[in-house]
Amino acid sequence: MTFFKYAAYRLVTMLLTLLVVSVLIFVIINLPPGDYLSNQIAELRATGQAEGVAKAEFLRKEYALDQPIWRQYLVWMGFAPGPNGYSGLLQGNLGWSFYNDEPVADVVGGKLWLTVLVNVAAVIFIYAVSLPLGVIAAARSKTWADYLTTFIGYLGLATPNFLLALILYYYGRKYIGLPIGGLMDPSFEGEPMSLAKIWSVLVHLIVPTFVIGTAGTAAMMQRLRANMLDELEKPYVETAIAKGMSPSRMLTKYPLRMAFNPFVADIGNLLPSMVSGSVIISVVMSLPTIGPDLLDALRTQDQFLAGFVLLFVAFLTLVGTMISDLLLVMLDPRIKFAGRRS
Repeated sequence: MTFFKYAAYRLVTMLLTLLVVSVLIFVIINLPPGDYLSNQIAELRATGQAEGVAKAEFLRKEYALDQPIWRQYLVWMGFAPGPNGYSGLLQGNLGWSFYNDEPVADVVGGKLWLTVLVNVAAVIFIYAVSLPLGVIAAARSKTWADYLTTFIGYLGLATPNFLLALILYYYGRKYIGLPIGGLMDPSFEGEPMSLAKIWSVLVHLIVPTFVIGTAGTAAMMQRLRANMLDELEKPYVETAIAKGMSPSRMLTKYPLRMAFNPFVADIGNLLPSMVSGSVIISVVMSLPTIGPDLLDALRTQDQFLAGFVLLFVAFLTLVGTMISDLLLVMLDPRIKFAGRRS
């Protein structure tokens, strides 16, 4: 099996896994009794609002919510025709957000790329900071450098993100004029992309990137330090030094390469974990991401909005996992796929 065949195989398995995940998401969302419309209908009937009941009943039929759950899933995905024909996720129709009373596409449209932008920036921050600090901590084990980086790591793990956000907003605004809240100046919202708008987004990203990436940085730094210390105890390190290789060259050529695998493997977990784990941060920092929408959708049983956001997070997980698998095969010759020759 060549690398390209392996990549195609991983793509097919990713799509099949995403299909299975979509079934699980839809079933789990529908496990609690009732839904947004049925709860609304019960309230309207209790207050005698006949017109509202008629509208809610119309929406139930319009989106096939009066059908068995298996058919609801097929219509939602676009595998089966609904009242208006084939009009599901496969056809680009994300459904209707009953809580927001507008299409799901309008609710999450502008927030998807901002969500990805914030979390990609946080991932870059995690790798850029944890890699050098983890290497320094391992190479200077049991010295002041090791103790200082370890202290920074534990401090990052112990500090609540929402508290760190409030502290950074206060002092950042007070001393260096950093903006508070949002991901761009309100004057740029709805405007076409420009250098001024890009600069505004970059400035607004400083605090969210630091806050969201802090915990991940601390955890990954400690993991890299532990892996490096384990590799430095192996016989090949002493052999390389005995042959006259300089410690710095030996460190980067052998132990760092062997200890780097968890960094690559974590690509599949970082993005989705930060998207789902930064909901409170998005609320505190007024970030226009999909995190608060997911929270509202789950709270109100807005199934189409919740289903799409959860499926989007699952998609990020599977894409990240596939990328990490392909990178591991490329970077580490010890990892082999079926049919690969040494």
